[in-house]
Amino acid sequence: MTNSLDAFTRIAATDHFLAVVAVARPDGSVQTSVVNAGVLEHPLTGELVVGLVAQGGAAKLGLLRRNGRASLTVYHDWRWSSVEGPAELIGPDDPPGGPVDGINLPVLLRAIFTSAGGAHDDWDTYDRVMVEERRTAVLVHPERVAGSG
Repeated sequence: MTNSLDAFTRIAATDHFLAVVAVARPDGSVQTSVVNAGVLEHPLTGELVVGLVAQGGAAKLGLLRRNGRASLTVYHDWRWSSVEGPAELIGPDDPPGGPVDGINLPVLLRAIFTSAGGAHDDWDTYDRVMVEERRTAVLVHPERVAGSG
């Protein structure tokens, strides 16, 4: 185990920042999906977190609201890195409150997108689509980091 997210970032960058995110269902089974994820500083604390952007209504969001934890794994050429911890949701159906009150959601969604290797020629259009799709920021606070990378 390491306390650094360097390996996660390095491995993620080799394959378009694709990661498998896993979230527990109430019956103990695991729901997984492939997402783009990147490492960025939390907008308020400066702590390094793993971020992803989820579409409103996604199954993972409902499960995260129930149990509040996620695990993400990146893999390339026999090297892998996994990050697991509590997930913080900030979006139209999960408005900021408490310590995240005052976060600018469009700026946060852009930061996550760019940390995951994304680029955009028209940020106004990007922001509009994020609103239309009720996109939510998911910030995973790394409690456990493991891997072979």
